[in-house]
Amino acid sequence: MPSDREPREPVRIRLDEGGPLLVEGPVEVTMPDGTTVSSERFVTAICVCRRSRTQPWCDTSHRRHSRVRAATPHTSE
Repeated sequence: MPSDREPREPVRIRLDEGGPLLVEGPVEVTMPDGTTVSSERFVTAICVCRRSRTQPWCDTSHRRHSRVRAATPHTSE
């Protein structure tokens, strides 16, 4: 797709296991209904677990569901 824009640095996107998609710089997101939402933050967290109440932005809802506590062995001395 040709563009009239000048070449620029690539957008950096970080995938964190169990967390949101972190995108550097201002972003625009096109929603399934065709509307566009934007964020001017220097890093924007985009929800990928679909639990967020503030879609498409992450509200850390994934934290309540993804952590599993390890069993702690009981010792009696």
